[in-house]
Amino acid sequence: MLRVFKRKALIVFLCLILLIGCRNDNYTPKPRGFERIDFPKHSYLKYSLDNCHYSFDLPVYAEVNRDTYPLAEECWYNVNYINFGATLHLSYRNIKDRKDLFKMLNDSREMVYKHVMRADEIVENYISTPVSNGIFYELDGSTATNAQFYITDSTQHFLRGSLYFNSKTNQDSIAPVLKFLKADMMRLIKSVEWK
Repeated sequence: MLRVFKRKALIVFLCLILLIGCRNDNYTPKPRGFERIDFPKHSYLKYSLDNCHYSFDLPVYAEVNRDTYPLAEECWYNVNYINFGATLHLSYRNIKDRKDLFKMLNDSREMVYKHVMRADEIVENYISTPVSNGIFYELDGSTATNAQFYITDSTQHFLRGSLYFNSKTNQDSIAPVLKFLKADMMRLIKSVEWK
């Protein structure tokens, strides 16, 4: 009998604790959040690829490495943004003739529009600098790449770039990083000097 009384008393005590603990009627679930990202100040140094006949402004928080892809050509390099988990793939080629230029322009456009099935929108922004012209592509949606570009002087030099994150991305979580890196890409484009 004493055992039954202790069991009932324990159950009543636990019920009281649960009722008292759940008295806050103002509970609001917290929204899902992402890690805070502290962006460095945009700062650049001139980076030269003499064997590839061009130079550009490189962010001090990025590093350049040769592309290790087995089919990579001599002047294919990667700009690695280690702190942001992103890589800007740069492909440089010399233009042989007008037909070669049109093939490169077509290939660049095809590489962007391969993503049309996953992209919500592809925006083409025309670029003009004192030494080159080109197009900066912004791809919205769940695409593998979110920004690509090409620039050329139309006679000798052609440079193509595509930005990829090193893991599957969520558009909401990468939006601030993407905006930050697009500014670096535009700086690179505007600072290119052909040699």
